[in-house]
This record gives sequence, C-alpha cells and structure tokens, in this order.
Amino acid sequence: MSKEMNNSVPTDSEVILGILNNQDTVLKKLYIAYFPMVLQLIINNNGTQDDAKDIYQEAIIVLYNKVKGGEFELSSKLKTFIYSVCRRLWLKRLNQMSRYGGDIRDFQEHLPVEQDVDLHDERDIQFGKMQSSLQLLGEPCKTIIEDFYINNRSMQEICEKFGYTNADNAKTQKYKCLQRLKKLFFQQK
Repeated sequence: MSKEMNNSVPTDSEVILGILNNQDTVLKKLYIAYFPMVLQLIINNNGTQDDAKDIYQEAIIVLYNKVKGGEFELSSKLKTFIYSVCRRLWLKRLNQMSRYGGDIRDFQEHLPVEQDVDLHDERDIQFGKMQSSLQLLGEPCKTIIEDFYINNRSMQEICEKFGYTNADNAKTQKYKCLQRLKKLFFQQK
C-alpha cells in the first residue's frame, strides 16, 4: 500500500461502506484523519493526549456501533459528527471528574462545534497554501525560510551556510525571501 494512500482522508461514504464491509484499512485511515482535531479540542479544555486518545476511541466505537446497527443517518459531514460526539463525551467526562463545577450547559457555550471545526478546516487550508508557496519559492529562499522559522537556526548559522559576508546580509536576503513568499501565498486561491 502506498504512503499516499495511507495518509489520505477517506470520504464519508468510504468510511460507512468500509465499516459495513469490515475493512480495517478504512478505520485506520479514519483514526489518523481526525485525531489531531480531537487532540486540539481535549488539550484546549483541560485534557491530556491520553484523554484525547480515549475519547477518540469511544467516538469511533459509537460511530461503528451506529453504522453496524443500521441506525446511522449522516446529516452533516462525518468530521462534524465525530467532533460532536467527542465534544459531548469530553464534556460528560469533565463533569464526572468534577474539573468543572458549574452547569455543563454553561461550559458548552465555550465549545461551539461548528466554529471549531471551521477554524480547524481553515487552518488546514492555510497550512496547505503555505506549503505549496514554499515549494514555489525555490532555492535558496526555501531553505533560508525553513532554517530560520522551522529549524530555529540563527542568522549567523544561515550566513555561514550560504556564504554571506555577514549576518546582516543574510537577514536582508531572508526579508526579500519573505516578501516573495508572501506574494506567492496571497496569489493562491
């Protein structure tokens, strides 16, 4: 199986058909596809990575049982359904653990499902645009930007790596590269 296929997000119908046909690969893809969204929800609301794994596992079991039981009717995106189930399960667990002492309905206002999912989707789109902009940027700009912002290299290290006469010249080049990157980013649709 190719790496690309392993990382692809299955469509809603692929997931439902995969569950009905006992296809483990679809469940594995589903686990990978939406876990970061659930992890962010749980971490941002007094949880841990282990809590997120537990909640996500429970949500997938809920989905699996509903689909297998023939009582599943998808009225939204599957991603939204999973997020909603995880959110409800987490709120219930918070209430049980007494991490939140007030009325659970007060807390729900701070976790609007649609806004969080939309925000997550928008960030995914922005990261994708940035990644393709970096690819279009070319060398040496791509490496300079990655070295400085991703690999946390100093301007002196970048200066030595690319043979600039001093760190100020490297900084000037980085600025020019950022301007080109910005232009490429905003030209994309």
